[in-house]
Amino acid sequence: MAGTYARLVENHSMPRTAAFFDLDKTVIAKSSTLTFSKSFYQGGLINRRAVLRTAYIQFVFLVGGADHDQMERMREYLSALCKGWNVSQVKELVAETLHELIDPIIYDEAASLIEEHHAAGRDVVIVSTSGAEVVEPIGEMLGADRVVATRMVVGDDGCFTGEVEYYAYGPTKAEAVRELAESEGYDLSRCYAYSDSATDVPMLESVGHPYAVNPDRALRREATARDWPILLFEKPVRLKQRLPGFRMPPRPALLAVAAVGAAAATAGLVWYTNRRRHSALADRFARI
Repeated sequence: MAGTYARLVENHSMPRTAAFFDLDKTVIAKSSTLTFSKSFYQGGLINRRAVLRTAYIQFVFLVGGADHDQMERMREYLSALCKGWNVSQVKELVAETLHELIDPIIYDEAASLIEEHHAAGRDVVIVSTSGAEVVEPIGEMLGADRVVATRMVVGDDGCFTGEVEYYAYGPTKAEAVRELAESEGYDLSRCYAYSDSATDVPMLESVGHPYAVNPDRALRREATARDWPILLFEKPVRLKQRLPGFRMPPRPALLAVAAVGAAAATAGLVWYTNRRRHSALADRFARI
């Protein structure tokens, strides 16, 4: 497992470290939640009007990012939209279409960074505002060691109530990072964090090595003012193309992972540093 590999490689005389990744537009090229709207429509969870509206929200998100007010409106809309959804059905739909929808939109540059952090002995943690039912299987596929994601309240009938139990957003992400550092023994001054959004400034400033990835205008200004490195990820690539031996788990295994809501550490990919990719990334960073 990736987590086991990281702990074996790491120098035990040094404090543990981690790399914290936002997900949407940082590791993948779109909004993870909105990407599944077609699957939810085909599964009967939403109607055509909702599909069109989520497509519009996705477009706005991709073109200009989302500020605090827009994120709040998106949260309210999605919370109301998922009210009454059967959680088991949601997890099954995500498991069935995960490879088809998410694999093609993973940034090659982000996958390389995940490789390099694991090779350096660091844990990889996905910290996302999207729902756990979506984020946890994606983290599993990426080989992340842990996942922090928004959790919705589930009623006695096994359906979402429309209320939010835990919202992984803004300062809450930074709190989660600090809590993980305390429980796992991470030295935050030696940790890394990556995000595209100014709403994640609290998370970025909580670590010693913050990076702005494909930043929105507000984060670009903040990164420039604080002299944070700015990275541009532009090349989505299928994991199977990067790793010829990569195979998605068979569908029953995926369903089991989703149904249990397993943390990403359960079956991470063990990736080794590709020196040519590392050099290419170093050249890209040097040009920014």
